[in-house]
Order: sequence, then structure tokens, then C-alpha cells
Amino acid sequence: MVTEPLIVGAGTTGLSAALFLADRGIRSRIIDKALGPSTTSRAQVINPRALELLEPTGVTEAILNEARQIHQVAFYENWTPLAELEFGDAHPRFGLSVLPQARTEALLNEALRGRGIRPERGAALSSVSQSEAGIDAVITDGSRQSEMVHPALMLAADGAHSKMRAALGIEFEGSAFPEPWPLYDVQLDDPLDIDKAHVCFVKGGLVFLLAIRPGLWRVFGDVVEPLEHLPQGCKRGAITWQSSFRIGHRIASREAVGRIALAGDAAHVHSPVAARGMNLGIEDAFVFANCAKDALDGEPHRIEDYGRLRHAVHQKVVGRIEKLTYLARGRPDIVGLARHYLMPGITAFPPTQRAMIELVTGLDHDVEVA
Repeated sequence: MVTEPLIVGAGTTGLSAALFLADRGIRSRIIDKALGPSTTSRAQVINPRALELLEPTGVTEAILNEARQIHQVAFYENWTPLAELEFGDAHPRFGLSVLPQARTEALLNEALRGRGIRPERGAALSSVSQSEAGIDAVITDGSRQSEMVHPALMLAADGAHSKMRAALGIEFEGSAFPEPWPLYDVQLDDPLDIDKAHVCFVKGGLVFLLAIRPGLWRVFGDVVEPLEHLPQGCKRGAITWQSSFRIGHRIASREAVGRIALAGDAAHVHSPVAARGMNLGIEDAFVFANCAKDALDGEPHRIEDYGRLRHAVHQKVVGRIEKLTYLARGRPDIVGLARHYLMPGITAFPPTQRAMIELVTGLDHDVEVA
């Protein structure tokens, strides 16, 4: 028996897809192998494009009730001001909103509960195959009980190490930087303007600072110890969370195979420069919901359309972020020297300034659904 669409992964992308589908009259089933929602947050920023797409669901209003707005990125070299990028007027109604990803996902979950949908936690996809007859998938719950299902469509939103992508034989093409990027949420005495994001270039790397809320800052960089590169005189308190990540710039060789599509980190990964990862996943979810609605109404080629539309966007966005990250990370030394001269020009010259603003705000392309 063919059932409702199945979404694998209850992170921001999967939750958004379920919500967009629900508002198009389609009830989906969403599973996640984790026993509970994430309590930590890689992403901290929701951009104007994502807020625009989520507005009809009511989630945008909920986000804005909690979030803090930022309007500028300030660039420094060893904490000497180097350049600024102002983007407060890029969108007529929305700016960049700072809210931890865990809270954004909580608000998405709340909206789904209001529509009678709850993610199934501790449920993993054990296997998947498809033929002309349809999709065959096996879901295993925490007690290792297995269930065979035959969803009408599937969306893989199961992260950068997607098992669905591997099962479909889709390559994850691109490159990676070798160095680790330490990350901290740390109490600081608000050494900088909390209404800006701050990027400081140091020898051999960079340090990024963003106030999550007054007194608590996100700090990361590609140097051995970012906390040793804070502004002079900054008083440091407790570290509330720390982690580390490595940066790759990769996109799936295709975003759809038959009735199955990829979205979010399963389809694309890139550096946190420009804060696009979570936001690009919300875009994927929006386009998928539109294409899925048409597919279920008798136009099965629309899932292929989804793959074509999103692959072009992923190539464009990830390519631009890779180039910007290569310049910003300052390695080798000749690149570090170049950014000293290039960054003020890039942020001041109107065409490149506009391109950077559009990249950061998510307004660098139209969200096409057809």
C-alpha cells in the first residue's frame, strides 16, 4: 500500500519540508534516528530569504519574537578596523535574525504539532530501494522492530553523512580544507557591538565573533586557539559549549533519483561563511514541497524538476562561498596578504558589495519552483 511521503531527518530541513507540505494539504511522515531534538546549535542566523519563505506558516513571526537582529559585518586585521559590510536595508521587511538553531527547530516542531504532525524519534531507515513499481523502505525503531513501508515520495534530509545518498549511489563531489575549526559558545563582557558580526583576520587564519545574546558569544576560527585572539582587554567567562568542525565544499552529483530527493546537508555542505547552510536547506524544503504537491497530483516528473532546480542553485551558492572562504581563511601567506588589500575594495566597490550582501542575506537568486 502506497503511503504518505516519508521524510528522513527531523532537523531544520526535514521539519520545514513537513511544514510546507502540510500547508499544501499533504500529510507526511517524518523519522529521525536520534531519540530527541538537538540541544546544541551549529547555525545561529536565519536570513531574510528563509524568513520570507516561512512567513505563511507563522514560524517567521515566532522567530522574530525571540530573535535579535544584526545589520552589519565588521572586518578587522588584528582588531584594527579594515572594512564593513552593511546589509540592513537589503530586504524591505526582514533582516538577519540571530536565534540558535535548536530554538528554530523547536518553533518548527511547535508549528507541526499544531497541524497534528510529530516526528518519530528513535526511528531509522534501514534500507531503501525503488523500481518502476514504487519505493520500498524499511524503518527500524529503538526496539529493533522493523516496518516495511511504501511511501509515495521520499526526502532525504539526513545530514552530511546521508545514508540515503549513499544508498542511491549519489556522489558527494567537492573538496575540503585540512585544518580543524575550533568552536566555542563563551561568556564575554560584550567587547564589541552586539548588533554586528565580527571577522578578525590574524596571521594564518581568522576569528569570527557573534553575540548569541548579550554576554554570550559564538567564537570560532581556523587557528589553533581562537580564544587567544580575542580583542585586547576582553574579559572571558565560562565556556558553555565547545566543539570543532572541518570545512568541506561539496554538492551531490544529483539531487533527485526517481521518487527520492535530497535536501539540506545531504545535498550540500560548505563553510559557515555567509551563514547559508540551514537557510539553504529551508529553501530546498520549500521547493521540494511545491514539486511534491505537483508530483502527487499526477506530474511525477516534478521530482526530477526539483533536482534540476536545486542543483543549479547549490552549484552557484557553494561555489561562491568556497571562493570567499579561500580568501578569508588566509592560507597560504600570499592569500593572507591579498585579503588585506582585497577586502576593503570588495566591500566598497558597488558591484562586489552588492554581490556580498545578496550572498549573506540569501537574496542572490530567485527561489524557483518551476
